[in-house]
Amino acid sequence: MTADGRDDPELDDLTRVVDVPGQVARVVSLVPSLTEAIAVTAPGLLVGATDWCVRPAGLDVVRVRGTKNPDLARIISLAPDVVCANAEENRVVDLDGLRAAGIPVWVTAPTTVDAALVSLDRMLRHACGLARPRWLDAARTTWAAPYTGVRRTALIPVWRRPWMAVGRDTFAGDVLRRLGVDNVLAEHSERYPRIRPDDAGVDAMAACELVVLPDEPYPFSPTDGPEAFGGMTAVCVSGRHLTWYGPSLVSARAVLGAQLAHPVA
Repeated sequence: MTADGRDDPELDDLTRVVDVPGQVARVVSLVPSLTEAIAVTAPGLLVGATDWCVRPAGLDVVRVRGTKNPDLARIISLAPDVVCANAEENRVVDLDGLRAAGIPVWVTAPTTVDAALVSLDRMLRHACGLARPRWLDAARTTWAAPYTGVRRTALIPVWRRPWMAVGRDTFAGDVLRRLGVDNVLAEHSERYPRIRPDDAGVDAMAACELVVLPDEPYPFSPTDGPEAFGGMTAVCVSGRHLTWYGPSLVSARAVLGAQLAHPVA
């Protein structure tokens, strides 16, 4: 989307010109959520994806290592018409390496649910040459209604050793906000600050009513994570539904809403 609000088909989320060919038949995805979005919308379009791309189940494509260490030579050998990536998940040096090889790279960068819905629509239509999928309309309808219940404050760890949590301007933070859970670190200067779970003297920690523990990127569980926060109420939630933007958005509101209502015993 351009600065003046126009839907420019040549610009990705970073407003970078991407020379996508008129016919797109081969796509490589370097982000699990984008992989799922593309594969569900157009089975057979993907020719490569990372080792972490586990959705949809049974996806049969060439694997190109991880989001942070993609095998550039292998990606180039696949001769993709476009590579789909994300500004947060993928490294600039890797994306620049693909561009230097003459491969168009489309980068997504949403930090809210609304932005994700726009970003997915533009990626699927302009980068992948696809029609707008019905699941995207279903996702928009799902998230259209405002939350009207009781609000709570929460800390949202995403990593352990070292401890890190959701800070400012994040997609996950906006998802929870729309579910009545306000991130106590939403005004932090960093997007993913380091934290000390035992530091009860920190204002943000003291204000917490809840600790939300997703099962990815770190695999928090009822037996790995809650114990670090003393007597604070903790809930374990689906990391895919909290952090992925794609077909999972259709069910994320219901799944996360149910999980947030059931604290760890």
